[in-house]
Amino acid sequence: MSEEEIERTSPPELQNLSADFWSEAVVVPPPKRAISLRVDKDVLEWFRARGPRYQTHMNAVLRAYVSRMEER
Repeated sequence: MSEEEIERTSPPELQNLSADFWSEAVVVPPPKRAISLRVDKDVLEWFRARGPRYQTHMNAVLRAYVSRMEER
């Protein structure tokens, strides 16, 4: 959302907050769901070769793809 959209849609009690109000806010990622997924062996090996958290990287690639497709 743009700053204008946020300001326009915010309830009155959230308007005019001090600049440091959100300074310690933490973004909580959406919960993940464990699934069984079949991928080509070379694809899995490519992600694993990049080190720990390869599943997180795979998720990031899928999320980027979904975001791009939603823009169409």
